[in-house]
Formats: sequence, C-alpha cells, structure tokens
Amino acid sequence: MKWLNHLDYKFGRYAIPHLMYYLSGIMLAIFLIDLFLPGAPVQSLLALDMGLVAQGQIWRLITFIFLPPSSSPFWILFNLYFYCLLGNALESEWGAFRFNVYYLCGVLGSILAAWVTGYGVNHFLNLSLFLAFAALYPDFELLLFFILPIKVKYLALINLIYYVGAFLFGTWASRAAILMSLLNVLLFFGGDFFRWAKQKMRYWNTRRNFRKYNR
Repeated sequence: MKWLNHLDYKFGRYAIPHLMYYLSGIMLAIFLIDLFLPGAPVQSLLALDMGLVAQGQIWRLITFIFLPPSSSPFWILFNLYFYCLLGNALESEWGAFRFNVYYLCGVLGSILAAWVTGYGVNHFLNLSLFLAFAALYPDFELLLFFILPIKVKYLALINLIYYVGAFLFGTWASRAAILMSLLNVLLFFGGDFFRWAKQKMRYWNTRRNFRKYNR
C-alpha cells in the first residue's frame, strides 16, 4: 500500500510502540476500579453513546476503547494476555506505525458504526486484531479450552461465518455497523482477499471448461 508507505515515511516517528501493552494496562486498571469500587460509574462514563456525545461528552469517542472485555477476573487476564500477544505479533510483522494505523482505522470504523446504531462497543475492534493475526499466521495453534489444539485460521473462519450470517440476515443498520467496524480489515486485507477470490474463480472456470471440452 503506497499511501501507507508514504505516511510511514512522514509520520512514522510519532508511532506508539507496544501500543497493546498500554491499552491492556488501562483496561486492567478500569477492571480493578470496577472490582473494588462497584458503585463507581466508570464504565458508564466511558461507553460510546452517540446521544451523549451530541450533548458534549466527546471524550466517549476515545474512552470506549478502554472498556474491559470481560467482568471475570480469570477471563480478563486471559483476554488481555491474548490482546498483547496479537498486538506484539502484528507490530513485529508491520512495524509500530502500521499497527497504529490499523488500530486507528478500527477505532474510526467503530465510531462510524456507533453513528449508525447510536451505541458503540470495542468488540469488533478487538476482533479485527484476531482476524489480522489469523490472516498473517493462519497455522498458529491455540489451545481451545486449554486442551484442544486448533489453528487460528479455523477460529477466524467460524467468526467470519457468524458475521457473514449476521450481515446477510440482519437489518441495514446492522450491516452497515459490521462493515464499518471491520473497516481496518477491509483496508489492509481486502485487496488480497479479492485477488485470492479472483484466482480461485479463474481456476474453477478453467476446470469447468476443461471438463466441458473433454467429454
């Protein structure tokens, strides 16, 4: 992507290295505040509510990315460790600047999705990290339920099937939200996917024509 190379040349020095460490640390801090001060309305003050943004609470356009992914002490540690694993792998592959841009595009996509639905979550944003990781390291194995080894490409495929179904059978608002939330995935991997699909279509057409003329 030439535009990304140009941006990296001009603004690469402003990149934040180890971004996921900082984000995960803030998520953990918010989780601990909720755990030890259950009456504190921290998460409600950070959530992305476009109605409240329109009333002047513009900090919500950023703070929603810090919301913890789980309310369980066990799963929060697992999720944050996993986010750091994904972020470090992507940063090692792309460099800090490109990973920052990928994450920022995901944030902007989530905000656009919230503009359509009225509310925003960071679920799709975090999912986009996993999809990028699966695209780059499809044969990396994870232990499902800490027992069964499974390659990430199969987990990514399950997620994609679910969201394709939600897109096909959902409302127009939900379709727009899904597309916008995964904007970074489309920008970074859409071209590769369409080239792969085009190659597969050419292959199947060649096979079909070969069978047709050799009957």
